[in-house]
Amino acid sequence: MKIFTSIWMVIVFAIVLTGIRVNNSDTVKILRYKTWDYFQQVQPRADISDRVVVVNITESDLKRYGQWPWPRHILALFHAGLTDSGAVLVNYNVLFAEADRMGGKEYLKSFPMTEEVREQLGAFLTDTDRVFAYAINESKNVVLMMSVKSDQDEIIPTTTQIIQKGNVLPWLYEYNGIVPPLTQLTVGAKGIGVNVTSPEPDAVVRKMPVLIRVGDKIYPSMLLENIRLVNRSKRIKVVAKEYGINEVLVSKKAGIPVNHNAEMYINYADPSQYTQLSVEQVFSREHDEKIKGRIVVVGMDAAGLSVLKYTPHGLTTDQMITAQALDTTMTGDYLYRTPQADTYEIVFMAFLLLLLILVLPRTSVLLAVPLLFFIEGGIAYGAFMAYANKGFLVDPSWTMLSVFLIWAHSVYNNFATQSRLRQQIKKQFEHYLDPGMVKKLQKDPSLLKLGGEKRDMTFLFCDIRGFTPISEKYKGNPEGLTKLINRFLTRMTDVIIANGGTIDKFMGDCIMAFWNAPIEDGQHEEHAVQAAIDMQNELLKLNQQLAVEGLPTIAIGIGINTGEALVGNMGSDQRFDYSVIGDAVNLAARLESSSKTLGKTLVIGEGTVKAAKLNYNFEYIDQITVKGKTEEIKVYTVKH
Repeated sequence: MKIFTSIWMVIVFAIVLTGIRVNNSDTVKILRYKTWDYFQQVQPRADISDRVVVVNITESDLKRYGQWPWPRHILALFHAGLTDSGAVLVNYNVLFAEADRMGGKEYLKSFPMTEEVREQLGAFLTDTDRVFAYAINESKNVVLMMSVKSDQDEIIPTTTQIIQKGNVLPWLYEYNGIVPPLTQLTVGAKGIGVNVTSPEPDAVVRKMPVLIRVGDKIYPSMLLENIRLVNRSKRIKVVAKEYGINEVLVSKKAGIPVNHNAEMYINYADPSQYTQLSVEQVFSREHDEKIKGRIVVVGMDAAGLSVLKYTPHGLTTDQMITAQALDTTMTGDYLYRTPQADTYEIVFMAFLLLLLILVLPRTSVLLAVPLLFFIEGGIAYGAFMAYANKGFLVDPSWTMLSVFLIWAHSVYNNFATQSRLRQQIKKQFEHYLDPGMVKKLQKDPSLLKLGGEKRDMTFLFCDIRGFTPISEKYKGNPEGLTKLINRFLTRMTDVIIANGGTIDKFMGDCIMAFWNAPIEDGQHEEHAVQAAIDMQNELLKLNQQLAVEGLPTIAIGIGINTGEALVGNMGSDQRFDYSVIGDAVNLAARLESSSKTLGKTLVIGEGTVKAAKLNYNFEYIDQITVKGKTEEIKVYTVKH
């Protein structure tokens, strides 16, 4: 328990939490991303450019135009409709990697015949791929999709010219191979880009790589190709620095802010705000105004054919993700995460945990709760405001979790320690202090300092005179002797406590008490003297009762002295004895012993007499030398 509650345990715990953050495990990433997802849910991107339109190939379209894949001549007609409606760019989020199985010679392969006959018949059939390629070439507005694959390509297709500055390749996501569109279709395409999203531990799409690599060759994304075409550029420039990718530019003035892996954070808007059309609606030409001058993203929405992916706003289609990414670039409402963000967050977290470790042990549980809400609220609010106002992605999640865990650990330690200490205080002092003083100590255990502190205090020793003769009378009745002593000690203890004294210990028939600790007492000398007077008066009452009962009466000796002593918890955190040590204590004991030889019930040291402010009738007795002292001291008593 001692190890668990020690400050070193808390420090080790904080170091472990910081280490987990530095390691940046999947757990840390998911917690971070879920926080940013919540930000986007609470405040999605409000600015919609109205420059992006989504065209979905729906189940209704499949019923009307036939099963997928459609013959390419239908796609050619569809594309011509988009072009005639005024589409600026048409992004096909559909991979056309193979020849049309329903056109020309490909269609004839399904019939049993010789190659000679197939060639002769094929001359009379239309090559639908050529028809679609013609439509693409004539429109000059198509961006085709490439995909990635796990196996390697021997021949890698060419793409847009990419100029590299710095060591770019190590920072890009690497794939083994590319699945290109049909070569016949690429001839007339304005752009060809990879459609891939960033790998995330929870499979939620939050980022999109604008560049990837296969071997030593770099490929742009469909998103980046659109930006290039909108800016009428023929090349892409990518700049790398020591911490990763720094810039991705399509011109001197146009580019995309990316992280060190060339990923763009997608700033999602409410999906319901986007214009979505079906193929049938495109063919009807009733929605030309929704297509004119806009970028069109075409993809599958039919059940069983569509590619659904998780986003901060729930499941959505692949083409909608592409549209959201495109619109983010159109609005310029980007999300940013600086390369140094991790370092700043780790340093801030470590500093905050260190501060908590220093502050919390000195903070009460009642103050610790609002302190937690203040810190946690400040971190969360700051991170959200950075996102909402500047688009900065600050990760508050692990810092907030670590703060809570350190807070909970420290508060538990404080509570457990204080609770245990209060119980110890009650157990140790409830019979030796006034109840009000015990509660005060329980409320502020710091009054009991482990190891002690020096204080000016007054000490009282009280012992029974002639205890041996009394014991002999109870030789055959030890229980009777015990009851007698307990009656005496109880009456004397009550008097001492009533006068603000603290019972240090019982030593057989002897009582040791002191004043001005643990609770400060500005009149401790007077209270000690008054306690001695009251003890003598109480003893008279007790002796009268004993005489009536036929029991032996009791005589006492009392010694009082004032001086500096060390007082506090003598022991360990778990087991201690609140006591005093010092020369002034020993002198009080010697004065009590000398009371018998001096023939006085009460013997008071000179220090107490000089310090006492009340007008007691002090009487000088003599100058004596006590055991352990070479100098003579003046001693007094009180007439009453």
